[in-house]
Amino acid sequence: MLRRGLLAGSVAWAAIIPFAACAASRPHAASLGYAFALGVYAIGHLICHQLPARSFHLWGAALPVCARCTGIYIGAAVTSILLWARPRAHDARDINTDSAASARRLLLAALAPTAITLAYEWTTGITPANWIRALAGAPLGAAVSWLIGTFELERRR
Repeated sequence: MLRRGLLAGSVAWAAIIPFAACAASRPHAASLGYAFALGVYAIGHLICHQLPARSFHLWGAALPVCARCTGIYIGAAVTSILLWARPRAHDARDINTDSAASARRLLLAALAPTAITLAYEWTTGITPANWIRALAGAPLGAAVSWLIGTFELERRR
């Protein structure tokens, strides 16, 4: 159940992000489309700074989350799809989540690209390009998705 929820939730959120920008960019949006965009941008505001200069733009509108967050969500969605698509017969023998220490190591390794871009930004005052920020965030989303997806598999064994 957790695995399906992870897949559906992460893929849906990754898909909703550009659709909200599309709805927000319409000059004569229907009230339902406007309400959808407003809701997604409000959720984005709770979890992200939403600075337009640090966000990708589609259809002339900034996405509801910054480039780094977009990378995190795309990384999580892609990993969720890959976990879901794997043949079930291989799940038990391919997964190595035998300890909390290995999970911590995976998360720290996945966090390293984001930490490096943040350190660069804070020490130089230069913001890396949005595509760099998105690529730096993707491993973190992928690692979290992997750990959640494999945790459920380990629990079923």
